Amino acid sequence: MPNGSRPPADPKQRELINALITHTGGGYNADLVTDLIEQALKMLTDVEDRGDANLIRTATRELRYAFRLFAPYSAHRKVTIFGSARTQPAKKEYQQAADLAAEIVKAGWMVITGAGPGIMQAGHEGAGPENSFGVNIRLPWEQSANPVIEKDKKLMTFRYFFTRKLIFVRHSDAIALFPGGFGTMDEGFEAITLMQTGKAQLMPLVLVDKPGGTYWKTFDKNIREHLLRNALISPDDLHLYSMTDDVKEAVQIITRFYRNFHSTRFVRDQLVIRLQHAPTQHALDALNEDFADIIPGDKIRTISPTTDEIQDEDHLSLPRIAFGFDKRQYGRLRQLIDRLNGL
Repeated sequence: MPNGSRPPADPKQRELINALITHTGGGYNADLVTDLIEQALKMLTDVEDRGDANLIRTATRELRYAFRLFAPYSAHRKVTIFGSARTQPAKKEYQQAADLAAEIVKAGWMVITGAGPGIMQAGHEGAGPENSFGVNIRLPWEQSANPVIEKDKKLMTFRYFFTRKLIFVRHSDAIALFPGGFGTMDEGFEAITLMQTGKAQLMPLVLVDKPGGTYWKTFDKNIREHLLRNALISPDDLHLYSMTDDVKEAVQIITRFYRNFHSTRFVRDQLVIRLQHAPTQHALDALNEDFADIIPGDKIRTISPTTDEIQDEDHLSLPRIAFGFDKRQYGRLRQLIDRLNGL
């Protein structure tokens, strides 16, 4: 069967599913739930291995619970703090993580961490449990969450790294990385990759080092000398992350990203950017000239909410611009957002 196509629904099966949804009282997104039930029934013939079936079941359960937990806090911007679980409280990086969390909470944000010790606990200490989320992972040697978040209702524990990582990115408006091991590197590279490929919203990703530290300078040097020099990435990809050894500057990098920019959404072949303040025509003309290399389609212009946005009640009060983005040069798109924030 061609990729993306589906066989016609069995009328009797669809009738039973609709009856089941009606029996439960209905709710959100009934059409998508119907499709999910149909896909689950296909597992009876398509997925023989019990381990595979259990993976699908557990992943779905974890994601459903996490989305439910985050939903009441959707209006609050959130920063995810990554870093080593082995960082001790006496280390400078520990205090920096606590300070960053405290400062970002003052700006009206909330904090997400992996719920473990080290940098993760420091983030929760700075933010306080009332402004913290814990996204824990079940490991043989690290079963419990840190004492700040362990009894909070905003703590969840995942079996799979991939569902946990999806939740980190899905609910983050910014990411702050402190020095860490394989896990920190993995999270950092994945976040950069998702933004580089358009699979995640562009957001501030700031690499925070201790004063005078070289951890992230070495990271950046490796990227420039091996990835960039060998043309494995483009120069514009370097705009997808920032570096600093100053907590206040890190907070400014995060909050200033949303000075004017709000969010993006693709509507068919158009990229819609929602803003706090609409640009003038003079500013639009300058943007079209300076960013012509990423606009193969319609030029940047102000628009009213699209039909799709109206249907979803998607930030209808905000001014917005739209244009035909090439869906490739996300580092350049990040530069365009920075320009919008500077207007």
